[in-house]
Amino acid sequence: MAKVAAIQMASGPNVSANLSEARRLISDAVKQGAELVVLPENFAHMGMSESDILGIAEDYILDSEQVEEPKIQIQEFLSSVAKEEKIWIVGGTIPLFSPQSDKVLSACLLLNEQGEVVARYDKIHLFDVDLGEQGGSYNESGFTDAGDKVVVVDTPFGKLGIAICYDLRFPELFRDMVSEGMEILCLVSSFTATTGKAHWEVLNRARAIENLCFVVSSAQGGYHVNGRETYGDSMIVDPWGGVLDHLPSGSGFALANIEASHVQKTRKNFPVLEHIKLPCHLK
Repeated sequence: MAKVAAIQMASGPNVSANLSEARRLISDAVKQGAELVVLPENFAHMGMSESDILGIAEDYILDSEQVEEPKIQIQEFLSSVAKEEKIWIVGGTIPLFSPQSDKVLSACLLLNEQGEVVARYDKIHLFDVDLGEQGGSYNESGFTDAGDKVVVVDTPFGKLGIAICYDLRFPELFRDMVSEGMEILCLVSSFTATTGKAHWEVLNRARAIENLCFVVSSAQGGYHVNGRETYGDSMIVDPWGGVLDHLPSGSGFALANIEASHVQKTRKNFPVLEHIKLPCHLK
């Protein structure tokens, strides 16, 4: 059994201030026993416009030796905190330079308690939507390249899958994760207030129920300097769809115990995943 924290923030355009707030929240979570900490999407930077991510883009820390003066401030922060607190961190998102274009990749790094990067997931589904006058419009693909690889990795807590925000709406992604053994889904998010109110809880609980896994969802939550409002309600859901803890609004974190053996027992007693008969899943 392990304790996990889903951090909630209302980040702004000042990277240093955001990192300071993240550090404070992580420390508070660790004091309450957290061994795995999940940060929200854009935890280090919520710019005044979508294009602002280009200005804070970083080199990938594992490739930084090939760069004369690498930009790795946010990644170094994550590494140092993981080492100092002796925890695993799912590091929200960081804009990393894309080798394919002048855009960035929205990357989520998983770091172990030695501060080492053990996995990287680049956001696959990009948020290009128009929510009308009240909800605003978004064009994530205008400045971000999409990833193309599903990530599931062995950890001391179980097999952990990583997803980012808009990914939550694409159940086939999580079916792929389950086929690779995923037991814990960590979602880092910045859901809008409009879509969050309508869909956030039901989508998180649905992903847990249909895949019989834990879902740990860390979200931005509150009003931002750029005028946007994010929904919040960071939550931890068990494999039966029960919400173990959640934080409706404000900075802080949801905290709960998770256990891979509980996933395994649930799947054995209720073997719905063995009953899938869609053609793409038939052997």
